[in-house]
Amino acid sequence: MSVRTTTDVLAGLDVDLRGRDLLKEVDWTAAELDAVIELAARLKAARAAGVEQQHLAGRVVALIFEKTSTRTRCAFEVAAFHQGAHTTFLDPAASQLGHKESAADTGAVLAGMYDAIQFRGVAQATVEELAEGADVPVYNGLTDDWHPTQMLADYLTMQEVSGGAPWAELSLAYVGDARFNMGNSALVMGAIMGADVRIVAPRSLWPSASVQALARDRATASGARLTLTEDVAEGVSGARFVHTDVWVSMGEPKEVWDERVPLLRPYRVDGALMAATGRADAVFMHCLPAYHDTSTLVGQQAAQRFGLVDGLEVSDAVFRSPASVVFQQAHNRMHTIKALMVATLAGGGQRQA
Repeated sequence: MSVRTTTDVLAGLDVDLRGRDLLKEVDWTAAELDAVIELAARLKAARAAGVEQQHLAGRVVALIFEKTSTRTRCAFEVAAFHQGAHTTFLDPAASQLGHKESAADTGAVLAGMYDAIQFRGVAQATVEELAEGADVPVYNGLTDDWHPTQMLADYLTMQEVSGGAPWAELSLAYVGDARFNMGNSALVMGAIMGADVRIVAPRSLWPSASVQALARDRATASGARLTLTEDVAEGVSGARFVHTDVWVSMGEPKEVWDERVPLLRPYRVDGALMAATGRADAVFMHCLPAYHDTSTLVGQQAAQRFGLVDGLEVSDAVFRSPASVVFQQAHNRMHTIKALMVATLAGGGQRQA
């Protein structure tokens, strides 16, 4: 991927994504996903050089949040501001969604007032229904099943770290609980892009059979190499990027901790696991927030109940090490979300057959 320095960042956009939803990674082709990642790199470079142009002046975007957020909300709001757009934040107490009005009806109402809609919540069905009712782009900021905006940021980060290496040369090991959005998205995004992706987790915490089948189908077309294994050493060997997430997801009851932590403890990303990659240039990634010390309530509880005083899913030493790019990932949420909005609302290019 080459980053053009022209101030006209849309000049290099060779796919037409205007009006398109992004509800899950498989909604888009590898070329379309790659185009948005490249656009994000150009927008980021333009911002850094002080030559960013606004492509969304006068646009308005509705931000619906069932689940709390730091990175997703801030990324959308700041990206919109940079591009001249405005946002409206709607939490569960600020709209009728799911209370007195269906997702489809809410989508139809908001589409008459807004140019795009973002949804971050529980059920994938909700964002799908929202998109069915709306005739403007709808973006999935996170559901229990998929996290496509995080994948855009992760792939931009990996592209930056690797110096623009082709996706086929990218090797990513996702370690831990892989049943939900991050495990699903890591596996399927890698399959679409033709990467070497490993799911390293207890078998009971692998992505579902349907998600695995979807990934294998995309891998057949792209040439991706997919591995699902319970063996940590096998899974991380040779991986340039090691990714993990929290072990207990939002909305899960506290009771699962006593079962989940002992099950996943062998998959904790610490110095020994990073060394098992066999690569001095191995990189640690996390979508955040991370429980890496005792400065949070969860971190304190993990230390008290399980003796993990220096981090839960990742050790504090790895999290704070030079190998960690977690904050680069977090910042790239804004750049890739900006590119997503620009591509789908300002657009340009030629739609590929």
